[in-house]
Amino acid sequence: MEILNLQSRLISTDTLREIALKVSGVYVMFNTSSRMSVLGPGAAERILAVAQDTDADLLYADYFEVRDGSIMRHPLADCQRGSLRDDFDFGPLLVFKVSSLKEAVASMETPRRYGALYDLRLRMKNIVHINEYIYKAVETDLRASGRKQFDYVDPKNRDVQIEMEEICTDALKRMGAYLEPSFRPVPPDAGEYPVEMSVVIPVRDRARTIADAVGSALSQEADFSYNVIVVDNHSSDGTTEILREISQKDSRLVHIIPEEDSLGIGGCWNKAVASPHCGKYAVQLDSDDIYSSEYTLSKIHDTFDREGCAMVVGTYMMTDFNLEPIPPGVIDHKEWTEANGRNNALRINGLGAPRAFRTSVLRQMPFPNTSYGEDYAAGLRISREYRIGRVYDVLYFCRRWEGNSDAALDIVSQNVNNTYKDRLRTWELEARIRLNASVK
Repeated sequence: MEILNLQSRLISTDTLREIALKVSGVYVMFNTSSRMSVLGPGAAERILAVAQDTDADLLYADYFEVRDGSIMRHPLADCQRGSLRDDFDFGPLLVFKVSSLKEAVASMETPRRYGALYDLRLRMKNIVHINEYIYKAVETDLRASGRKQFDYVDPKNRDVQIEMEEICTDALKRMGAYLEPSFRPVPPDAGEYPVEMSVVIPVRDRARTIADAVGSALSQEADFSYNVIVVDNHSSDGTTEILREISQKDSRLVHIIPEEDSLGIGGCWNKAVASPHCGKYAVQLDSDDIYSSEYTLSKIHDTFDREGCAMVVGTYMMTDFNLEPIPPGVIDHKEWTEANGRNNALRINGLGAPRAFRTSVLRQMPFPNTSYGEDYAAGLRISREYRIGRVYDVLYFCRRWEGNSDAALDIVSQNVNNTYKDRLRTWELEARIRLNASVK
């Protein structure tokens, strides 16, 4: 098995073509990192044995990570059909069947400057995860998970992201999952609503931040009626008492404590949206965060009116607890386009914030009862049929602090979260393939 040091995941099609011409043998290993990786005893033989047993086109394995002089396990997630994100973690070592590599490279008609390796792996049919720790690698990116997750929206990576979108879109077309930019009209509302718009805040144990969030929502200036629905998921730290006090002073705050004790964030959202208090539109606000001005709801409402969409997604700024901007700053998701946004949504890991929904649509396409990815699931499902509108003004301050649920996750928790979103993409991918097949 030949080993090639690529030193980067960002390589060109020309580089891959050169490799395909020169490489020989049955399997070839790529080291895609500048960090040192060392195979363990018998590792090469083990990889080849699994490759032969499974007839794999691409293999990758768990590994030991050397970090600050310590050695720890670095398990990886299983790659599934919906693992379309270009930042899927295969670890630094990837093993390709040479014949599959040559065939895939020969089929690459469009030259790529950065994403040829991504293009290559999307063309691999049989991807095998060896969930054994068979090599060591030195970790060089020591940032917390809460900082790494926003790399793909960093403006300096824009050219790379455009190319990755093109590669993913081509793959969706090959699979029969690509959706043309035509959308169903939002169905008319069946009944009346108590208010035009509701701000929905699920919360559990956020005594430090909930008053700021509710105050931000209640201070909105609008020429339409609105309320704030807080689903208090059995808080025990004083959050309930804070909400009770605010609701006694302002009747626009609807304080709901669900009977169920098994609700995630998605379940809390469903409780609010199904409530008779919910308005025609439901707008997200996390209990850690605040709106950037008193006109956030008005800007979202204007977009619903102007575009006739089922969902609106805004722009937010990353800040610390004291609202000081922190990198990467403004998250605008300008990769979204009318023509291709709902296809590219299968590649990226989120749609942005704040998110707002036509209540009638959300009641028909509810959130999964989870506390991670529930909003992404709803966005994917809605985008399959309906237009999603965008607001590129900063509407929202997303505060990062030690209380965030995703501030610094361990690798196992990261894998659980990423596997769930990949599963959402797998389900959505399969649904879109069936949808396209049904209209042919």
